[in-house]
Amino acid sequence: MVETDEFIAEAKAEIREAIGDANAVIALSGGVDSSVAATLAYEAVGDQLTPVYVDTGLMRKGETAEIRDTFDFMESLRVIEAQDRFFDRLAGVTDPEEKRHVIGEGFIDEFEAVARDVDADYLVQGTIYPDRIESEGNIKSHHNVGGLPEVVDFEGIVEPVRDLYKDEVREVARELGLEEIISERMPFPGPGLAVRIVGEVTPEKAAVAREATHVVEEELEEYDPWQAFAAVLGKATGVKGDNRVHGWVVAVRSVESRDGMTARAQELDWSTLQRIQSRITGENENVARVVYDVTHKPPATIEYE
Repeated sequence: MVETDEFIAEAKAEIREAIGDANAVIALSGGVDSSVAATLAYEAVGDQLTPVYVDTGLMRKGETAEIRDTFDFMESLRVIEAQDRFFDRLAGVTDPEEKRHVIGEGFIDEFEAVARDVDADYLVQGTIYPDRIESEGNIKSHHNVGGLPEVVDFEGIVEPVRDLYKDEVREVARELGLEEIISERMPFPGPGLAVRIVGEVTPEKAAVAREATHVVEEELEEYDPWQAFAAVLGKATGVKGDNRVHGWVVAVRSVESRDGMTARAQELDWSTLQRIQSRITGENENVARVVYDVTHKPPATIEYE
């Protein structure tokens, strides 16, 4: 990568050249990749850009409120409440790749609707280099690469950070002056909690994954993981009070990595793991047990689906 300030200047010039006098929408998720792409594009073309955040119902706890607060300087920001539409699309879908494609198509439909409203010809995305490698290598389809439908109603797609790794994107974020909550936050998958739910995605499973992930992020902050979260695997028998229950099995995952291409499961203290399981099972009556994932990448991927 070139020097960060040089990259920023070149990226803005590339965005201006690609978009010209047209309008564009930017897919803004709140993660560092899309936030950097949005900031670069906003500084490059200003009022020609409409940032679009789609609340799919599969976001982190408090994500939508944070987006409104962090990007309130972008007066054209649009927050789309699309939870029902995404859960309807995902009903009955159990195959991991199909999930990603369904979500990718859902995002494009939302972006195209806004684009028609603001007469935008271009879509800006925060695709980074590992996204492209994993999609092109058939490891998994990213919603903004392999998960896109074959035909999209845009004249072009602009990806200003497409050749950067995650650590390089963070450097750009710091140089751009983005808040630490954005520049240093853990990666979050584009398809959201859908890939942290094994099998069909439902509002109930999403709520369990969201609350459990919030617990994991809080409890493991001192470990400074590359990525830490909770996934919903299925159901198993448990005991709560004097009652036998059939509740969700939640897997805790915490890994160390540099760029996400490979990762090692973190070694956590037993007391930390016990505190996590106690909070997750205690704060959600529908969770019967909690397990810890010790698998590295490879052979596992970081996310579950």
